[in-house]
Amino acid sequence: QVQLVESGGGLVQPGGSLRLSCAASGSSFSGYDMGWYRQAPGKQRELVAGITSGGRTNYADSVQGRFTISRDNAKNTVYLQMNSLKPEDTAVYYCNAAGSRWRPLFPSWGQGTQVTVSS
Repeated sequence: QVQLVESGGGLVQPGGSLRLSCAASGSSFSGYDMGWYRQAPGKQRELVAGITSGGRTNYADSVQGRFTISRDNAKNTVYLQMNSLKPEDTAVYYCNAAGSRWRPLFPSWGQGTQVTVSS
């Protein structure tokens, strides 16, 4: 299993931007589809964005046009560029490998990175 470490979260005002990073260990990283997921207080974890091993992307309707997922296989890292942030984007963000229908593949999660959008 690939080990994943998320970073880049923080406090930002509405309309601001953040770039999240997910660093992966293991030589098999490039073969995995990857996803960014988030969990807000009192809500279920949900897919935010996904990227296949070949670079095809998929976004939740709520972030389409505002967020961009990318990957750098040479650095074993997946990124999430978040622009035009809204208070409803506030959540803990996690990355995971993605399986069928973008469901998280690995049962264990990293510590995540907190994103808070507030004025």
